Amino acid sequence: MAKKVKRSRLANDLFASLDELRDFVAGKKTGVIVHRVTPSDTDAREARHKLGLSQREFAAVIGTGVGTVRKWELGTRRPSGAARTLIEVIKSEPKAVRRALRNQMAS
Repeated sequence: MAKKVKRSRLANDLFASLDELRDFVAGKKTGVIVHRVTPSDTDAREARHKLGLSQREFAAVIGTGVGTVRKWELGTRRPSGAARTLIEVIKSEPKAVRRALRNQMAS
């Protein structure tokens, strides 16, 4: 005789979620709410030009490789997370970013 394992409330919720996911993927009607998030395009080239930097300099400023910046500018990759946010800040407030970088380089 198999011993029945008592599951925690969290475990029960997780299993119920998995059952609901399985039904949703199978095309069954469920109460699933689907959120689709489409990040906005970010123009890294525009941000880089606003700072007057080369790709290599821009990569150093935002803490990534020059190859990554090239791919962003070619459109083969998209910046994500903090990089996308920083690029948007640079595009909207390039003077403030220049001041912050000047202060950072001086210390």
